[in-house]
Amino acid sequence: MFKLATDLIAFMENTWPIIAITVVAIVSLRITYLVKYKKEFVLYEEILYLIFVIYILLFFQVVTYQDVISYGNNFIPFKELTRYSIGSSLFYKNVIGNILLFMPYGFFVSYFLKLDKKRLAFLLILIVSLGIECVQLVIGRCFDVDDIFLNLIGGMLGYFIFRLLEKITDKMSKRAISTLLVFIILALTIVLLYMMM
Repeated sequence: MFKLATDLIAFMENTWPIIAITVVAIVSLRITYLVKYKKEFVLYEEILYLIFVIYILLFFQVVTYQDVISYGNNFIPFKELTRYSIGSSLFYKNVIGNILLFMPYGFFVSYFLKLDKKRLAFLLILIVSLGIECVQLVIGRCFDVDDIFLNLIGGMLGYFIFRLLEKITDKMSKRAISTLLVFIILALTIVLLYMMM
């Protein structure tokens, strides 16, 4: 537990300045836009936009700077997945971590674009995942085809969560929808905190 707290503090020491500056810039631009164009202010939507921006910043931090245990590039499907014992810390960090890392992306992409076709969601998730692996290869980290597979699972889970919530909210009152979105925001915040560790 102490190591977890220490890791979180060290991560925040390096990350908080860019998050703080970005939040100030985004919030001031967004408020100016809403006032200037007399747009309706919907609190949960604004919070979701802000969480998305913070998620992307943390996402960048995780895929480019965070230390990883590497066995070299992997271009053979499922090779790295078989390396980890189910339930081990490496299994949680590398397998579950990659899935959780992309769940919010699948959800946000679907929410903001109102995607109703899973093929488009799949394609957008694949493009970003391939982009990440190629950039990691160039910057001296490792390309892992298994990460692409796990990212696709996570992103598509996020897409299906969005579609399920869309069906549920069609039958709910606005107040119930707001309550549900607050819970979604809390869940996304927990995922963000997990990403920081």
